[in-house]
Amino acid sequence: SCAFPVCHGTEERCRLVLNYVLEGLKSVDSSVKKESDLPAADPSTPIPLKYEDESTSAGPECLEKQMALFLDKMGSFQKGKHSSQSGMIPGSWQYKMKLQLILKSSKAYYVLSDAAMILQKYGRALRYIKLALQCHDTYCCLCASMLPEVLVFLCQCLTLCGDIQLMLAQNANNRAAYLEEYNYQTKEDQEILHSLHRESRCQAFAWATDLSTDLECQLSVSCKCYEAAYEILLFSNLKKQNPEQHIQILKRMGNIRNEIGVFYMNQAAAVQTERVGNKNVSTTEQQLWKKSFSCFEEGFQNFESIDDATNAALLLCNTGRLMRICAQAHCAAGGDFKREFSPEEALYYNKAIDYYLKALRSLGKRDVHPAVWDSVNWELSTTYFTMATLQQDYAPLSRKAQEQIEKEVSEAMMKSLKYCDVDTVSARQPLCQYRAATIHHRLASMYHSCLRNQVGDEHLRKQHRVLADLHYSKAVRLFQLLKDAQFQMASQNSSAGKLKTLFGALDIMVKTKGAFQLIRNELVAESEQISKGRSSAEHLSPNDSSAGLDKEEVLKLLSIFESRMSFLLLQSIKLLTSTKKKIGGINEEEAVLKTNKQVYSLLLRATANKSTTLLERAEVILNVLEHLPQNDGAGHGGIQ
Repeated sequence: SCAFPVCHGTEERCRLVLNYVLEGLKSVDSSVKKESDLPAADPSTPIPLKYEDESTSAGPECLEKQMALFLDKMGSFQKGKHSSQSGMIPGSWQYKMKLQLILKSSKAYYVLSDAAMILQKYGRALRYIKLALQCHDTYCCLCASMLPEVLVFLCQCLTLCGDIQLMLAQNANNRAAYLEEYNYQTKEDQEILHSLHRESRCQAFAWATDLSTDLECQLSVSCKCYEAAYEILLFSNLKKQNPEQHIQILKRMGNIRNEIGVFYMNQAAAVQTERVGNKNVSTTEQQLWKKSFSCFEEGFQNFESIDDATNAALLLCNTGRLMRICAQAHCAAGGDFKREFSPEEALYYNKAIDYYLKALRSLGKRDVHPAVWDSVNWELSTTYFTMATLQQDYAPLSRKAQEQIEKEVSEAMMKSLKYCDVDTVSARQPLCQYRAATIHHRLASMYHSCLRNQVGDEHLRKQHRVLADLHYSKAVRLFQLLKDAQFQMASQNSSAGKLKTLFGALDIMVKTKGAFQLIRNELVAESEQISKGRSSAEHLSPNDSSAGLDKEEVLKLLSIFESRMSFLLLQSIKLLTSTKKKIGGINEEEAVLKTNKQVYSLLLRATANKSTTLLERAEVILNVLEHLPQNDGAGHGGIQ
């Protein structure tokens, strides 16, 4: 008889599986070696030569070729091509056993990679998914025909690999730590790889699993992983049998194409900023625009194919932003001397407007996603306002009559007002009110100027007088609502204003101390009742209506509370560190900074421990709230 080992975590269980797999592989390899130390040469099999590994070619330009070779190889599996370098006979017990062992090791490495991904250990996750795909490559080399479930698993591996590459790209600051994780290898991993190399070179997926230091390359690799997974579902006719996986892959393809599009768009904006004294738009900028537009277009098609209206609207919104960058590039090309609003600027601003309107049509109504709807409306209002302002300040008098320009400016300003929501209470409301006030002031100034310059036509003069009075009065009313909007905006954007907002939020959190004391008392009472043996199994049921607390709900709210408090503390520490030398009351500032650092450290250590009970977490929060001083009205550290 034998006792099964007790495992306490995913990694431990997977490592145990891999230990057994390794023992099995050693047994199979030893058996094959005994049967034939030097297998007879097969006249139909060419002698393998050591060519340069294609995976060593860095850069995104190699990915297309490598992926094409990979997909061609995947297609060959359907035709039944296979070979074993060790001389195993297809159909033998060693052959069948090694296939199963390799597949199990691939699945174990996949689970390890997924677990590392959840822990945000992206270097380790990439190492494990690399091992999983190397196992899969060997399986493919040996297997005469690919089972549907194996192909579906390969899609899952490639999808996870794409996720990891994307996260590595988004967390480039920790690249050194990820590289160290990626290069680490256990003895058993090396021995499993040694067994795999007896059958194949394990290089079919090298293009997907290399850890690059180039952001563009990482994003491209991530995209190619999703594309490869999608192609496998297509050519193996597994799309209908796995609709959820098909949707998830398309969603990821849309997301990564948006990321790449934003990357190229930001590069184009940077090139435009650096262009000094050159009146012409550079070829580099135009190429970056084309790449960005192509990515946004493909991403939009991905989201549209799965009826994801919200993400499709975001892609259209980003395309509109790209058009505005194109317009700004042509604006910079003209210079300020005798500058006029150019036809190229008008063309690109109108294209941007078309994309924003298309985004609104994609959403249909605000209820679908209020935040995205409001964001698109704001961007649309901004585009109309920018276009009208440029046309007013740099009137194209060489191409259009003054009256025509005034009409177009008025129409654009009124459309900007239409999409500028001044009534909905939100963080953006002061900005909307300020813009609306500015629009009315600009229109009033324009009609006032027309009134001064108009001679003879009394009816038109009267009309301009009425319009100027109307817009001046609306502008005054909105500016009065804002109460010195310029100073309000400047205050909110200053370090002092931000600190005041952060400390205000922390004060609100400190006031929840009473609620946490009640939660702790409930949990302590329940714990004491259980320890005295007065509660039955029914009383312990989480669904029991007699329970004083809905523990699941408390756990969710507690997690949200901890994350918000961590964010507020971290931001306050950053601001206090950068401003303590610039603000009065240095000693008090340093005391607050020291307290916040201690509290933040305490909170981080507590949240990092996953085995902490609900009662212990409530105790930690209470301890944290005790350390945070409540604002007495005098402000924190002299911040006014």
